[in-house]
Amino acid sequence: MDSPPNLLLLLLPLLLLLPLHSFAIDPRKLFLVKPDPIVLNYHNGSLLTGNYTVNLLWYGRFSPSQRAIVADFIRSLSASSTPPPSPSSWWRTTSFYAHGGARISLGRQIWDENLSFGKSLNDSALLKLASHASPHRGAITAILTAPDVLVDDFCLSRCGFHDSAKAGRHGKARYTYLWVGNPTTQCPGDCAWPFHQPTHGPQTPPLVSPNGDVGMDGLIISLATLLAGTATNPYGDGYFQGPAEAPLEAVSSCTGIFGSGAYPGYPGKLLVDSTTGASYNAVGLAGRKYLLPAMWDPRTSQCATLV
Repeated sequence: MDSPPNLLLLLLPLLLLLPLHSFAIDPRKLFLVKPDPIVLNYHNGSLLTGNYTVNLLWYGRFSPSQRAIVADFIRSLSASSTPPPSPSSWWRTTSFYAHGGARISLGRQIWDENLSFGKSLNDSALLKLASHASPHRGAITAILTAPDVLVDDFCLSRCGFHDSAKAGRHGKARYTYLWVGNPTTQCPGDCAWPFHQPTHGPQTPPLVSPNGDVGMDGLIISLATLLAGTATNPYGDGYFQGPAEAPLEAVSSCTGIFGSGAYPGYPGKLLVDSTTGASYNAVGLAGRKYLLPAMWDPRTSQCATLV
């Protein structure tokens, strides 16, 4: 059982923190569909390979049902028993990137409901949170902030980001981490589309979210985007298009595309639950449904969708 957040943060040793880079999801680009062909160039760096756990750091208050949505999604990424379209078949595309092929599983869950670093976070605070989660080469720390937690530039220029840092006495060990905010109250039109009326772009009606929680289903889209970016461009020299300081990565290069036939303001053809009317394109463990963004497939140089 995990230790109480405050005690955990006090007991864990401080690490040498050397941030390397940061790749963000720009909400202003949520409704842009990039024309084909898209080319993500390989920049001769390392990708994540082998077994990786995703440690979830819950910052602020999340209900048990909200935590289950995310935990089940992470578990579903490695659930080979679920037939496509599924989160695992979506994640399999990352294995087609040369020099890559990370296998993802759920690691530790850490609760910080008492907001150890306050209710307003900057990038330095997020880095410290990641470092206090005992990061290592075989883990990705995912910091998830509650709707009432303010994070610098949340909604204005990003829905989340992934980054890497060095740790240890000599600063030689590298680890990866990411942050995603719950956009329920701060910017659902920016970071929870297509489950909320968009703030920008064509004003199409919102879709019904598959888990009945617009903020959390929007968070899943951003989390999926950042996990794929972490796997295929963890240290800034993997696969991406454009300038290194503002790269388009495995999923962010396919922004706005969820199903076939997508165009600006229209996410594409999706599956619809006959009972709830919810839109989705992936079914994970225990039949839980998700909407996952398209991912660039290096075999075809196209944005691949699940449906």
